[in-house]
Amino acid sequence: MDDVIKLLKDSGAVLEGHFIGTSGRHLHGYLNKDAFLPHTGVVSKLARKFAELNKDLNIEVVISPAVAGIPFSQWTAHHLSEMTGKEVLSLFTEKTSDNNQIFKRGYDKLVKGKHVLIVEDTVATGGSVQKVVKAVEEARGKIVQISIVVNRDPENVNEKTFGYPLSALCVIPMPSFAENEVPDWLKTMPIRTEVGHGTKYLQEHPDAKAA
Repeated sequence: MDDVIKLLKDSGAVLEGHFIGTSGRHLHGYLNKDAFLPHTGVVSKLARKFAELNKDLNIEVVISPAVAGIPFSQWTAHHLSEMTGKEVLSLFTEKTSDNNQIFKRGYDKLVKGKHVLIVEDTVATGGSVQKVVKAVEEARGKIVQISIVVNRDPENVNEKTFGYPLSALCVIPMPSFAENEVPDWLKTMPIRTEVGHGTKYLQEHPDAKAA
């Protein structure tokens, strides 16, 4: 776990401060996946850890949500194929106009009846992964495991959240709050805008303090 955290910190992915997440929630801390996704060596190392954790589960298909999850799906499937000596497919779901996740490109046919590993880089609320779970279930795939790089809220995001076994390479607590739940100590911190949805939030809330 410590080596994963070091890898993420060395890549500049772990940020401190007040951010607005894609869900609109206020975050104390941010995992900037764009800082490490361009580095194939980093992604490969993390994906190999996914593969090592799941190599004995007869995984046939690795699935992630597009777009940022695709490199993890590809690399994890690649390492699993090498470790098991059989081809493991790499697929992804895509976002719809109503903010769900579905299979396109005929991928649902490749999922039906197969043992599935779902992978994702980071979860705060688990919403994106839940949508992938639904897509796999609708395609009649058999979810064996869900693996994530960073769990930011293990008290609220766990196996009960998804209904399937869950593993995380590391835990980096980054509490998140709804607009009406933001504590005073976080309200006093200026909102950072270089990542997340801080810029949009500040446009909608001109009285908020920018970093």
